[in-house]
Amino acid sequence: MTIEGVILSESRLRLEKTRGIWVDRVLTDYLDRWVAEKSDDTAIISFHEEDGTTTRLSWQELGQKVDSIARGLTACGVEPGDVVSFQLPNWWQFIAIHLACVRIGAASNPLMPIFRDREMSFMVRHAESKVLIVPTRFRGFDHGALALKLLHDCPALKHVFMIGGTGSHSFEEALLCNEGPPTTGAMLEPNDVTQLLFTSGTTGESKGVMHTSNTLLGIVLQFIERMQLGSEEVVFMPSPLAHQAGFAYGLILSEILGVPIVLQDIWNPARAVELMEKYGTTMTFAATPFLADLAGFPDIEKRSLKSFRLFVTSGAPIPPVVVQLAQEKLHTKVVASWGMTECCSATTTLLSGYKVLESDGVCMPGLEVAIVDAEGKEMPRGQPGSLRFRGASLFVGYLRRPQLYAVDAEGWFNTGDIASMDEEGYIRICGRVKDIIIRGGENIPVVEVESAMYKMPQVVEVAIVAMPDPRMSERACAFVTLRPGERLTLEQMRSHLAAEGLSKHFWPERLEVIEKMPWTPTGKIQKFVLREIAKDFSVQ
Repeated sequence: MTIEGVILSESRLRLEKTRGIWVDRVLTDYLDRWVAEKSDDTAIISFHEEDGTTTRLSWQELGQKVDSIARGLTACGVEPGDVVSFQLPNWWQFIAIHLACVRIGAASNPLMPIFRDREMSFMVRHAESKVLIVPTRFRGFDHGALALKLLHDCPALKHVFMIGGTGSHSFEEALLCNEGPPTTGAMLEPNDVTQLLFTSGTTGESKGVMHTSNTLLGIVLQFIERMQLGSEEVVFMPSPLAHQAGFAYGLILSEILGVPIVLQDIWNPARAVELMEKYGTTMTFAATPFLADLAGFPDIEKRSLKSFRLFVTSGAPIPPVVVQLAQEKLHTKVVASWGMTECCSATTTLLSGYKVLESDGVCMPGLEVAIVDAEGKEMPRGQPGSLRFRGASLFVGYLRRPQLYAVDAEGWFNTGDIASMDEEGYIRICGRVKDIIIRGGENIPVVEVESAMYKMPQVVEVAIVAMPDPRMSERACAFVTLRPGERLTLEQMRSHLAAEGLSKHFWPERLEVIEKMPWTPTGKIQKFVLREIAKDFSVQ
């Protein structure tokens, strides 16, 4: 089989066949179709912020580049089951490399461009990557120099290629100049590991999540059906392709539909609006900060964005005020969702907008969630508990950490999230298990308090974490960033929360105004960083 001998059990294979979500296809099956049916149509529009250039590829051109890269990787000794790592921004090369890996049966290991020596050394070594592909430079950082260091330090790593590089490490010379007849099909099987993606690290840990074509393609097809997406779409993707949101709902989705994908490599709201206007983009999937930036962009309602009809967001509960602003200013449908690297987008709200302000959605077909207590018993509706998940999109393991693959005999996976479920099956994420604040024995509803604080006109971002307390065990500290020129006091915050009707017991007992939140590259606040800061705080 593939990496680490991962083999799906017969019981899961039978179960997935019964569910009918897995399609037993791989991504190049779709590429081959579009090359044959509409070879001259646009497949990728890739914009480079740093030099202002745009690369546009047709399906035929994309197919040719995929074939060349596949031949080049094979010539480098890459075999089925080997890992190819690539640390790339949202460039066309990212998509072509993944498709080439599918062709030859290798596993793709996308790595976030912000990773540096510590993360890269661990991940490349842990993955036992045979090939690493990087930019020569990006955003002022010398990725090429780091890659060459890794080539020396990581025994399994045999080749480093740099986009824009020279000599034997040139991506263009080694992987884009391999001529041959057009190729179809793939050596990758639908249940082989096709993606190795390291978790984003909101808790400070990172694990290598393994997915197959079946676990990824099946759920994206269900998403396409629920969102009523079709051949007229133009996908806008500012979310990193090296994160599950960008990978599944940008790269995979556009390939399945056979529609153009517009890639933005560096987030810039003004540039995003320009690209959305120019290419008539219709939808995107990105974290809440992207939505907030677009909804708050000056005179956004006057721009030519009539084609843009859908913004799907996840990563953290969306503050209702952001949803309302987006609906008012962007005139687009906003869909909330919950997901993880381990299961993609498992719940979404519907296009009707039902419960988008108060929930993170209801399960996709073929998936299930449950809210349970510490003993695994289902909680009453409306009561918070541990969120468990099972279904067709569940990953197949953590690379070289089988002991962490905590899937029970019934197929349930403990997500580490705290959530509640209403009578209609809609869930609301209350936070991570490690984010729980227990003040005097009572849980504080962190997400509810944060949502109330987002309604304050001064506030841009808010995160509430625990600070130790000798008497109450824990108390709440609110970290906020403010709009330019604004001020916020503890008394103003308390007055606002009182007006919102929140119990005094839930009010944060300390307020810290900071210049910048610690974010993951995917738009999640790293609360473990804030908890470390709050360790030395006391009640104000």
